[in-house]
Amino acid sequence: MSYFTAKGLNFLKNIQNTKIMLKEFKDFIMTGNVIDLAIAVILGGAVGLVVNGFVSDIMMPIVGYFSGGTDFSNMFLAMDGNDYLTVAAAKEGGSAVVAYGNWINSIVNLITVGFILFIIVKSYNKVKTPPVPPAPAGPSQEDLLAEIRDLLKNNK
Repeated sequence: MSYFTAKGLNFLKNIQNTKIMLKEFKDFIMTGNVIDLAIAVILGGAVGLVVNGFVSDIMMPIVGYFSGGTDFSNMFLAMDGNDYLTVAAAKEGGSAVVAYGNWINSIVNLITVGFILFIIVKSYNKVKTPPVPPAPAGPSQEDLLAEIRDLLKNNK
């Protein structure tokens, strides 16, 4: 089959368009904003792990202690009506489980992340230098010329 048929020409145009598209994509990816966004997503994931560990290992035991020794991670409702000791046991028993304790942990996690982000933004705003105010606008060139003209008129 010849490349000079309509199908062959379309195939060559598609390859050419693909090369152009890949070049544009490469240019887009290599801009600073995309790289900054990728770094922010990776750091956000790491901060999320740290906050999750803080909430589950430090905050929730303290909250549980002050709420009478409650372990929020094992607060659940088994939909089959049987009593289970843990969420894992209920799931192993084949029961549908509403794990509202995990939801409480997620709410505490959200509040903690929100508070940490608030502190970070507040600190950033304190450290950030305010923009330099623009220089006061002086008289325009036309105003100066008019003033010179008036002074010359008065000196005659």
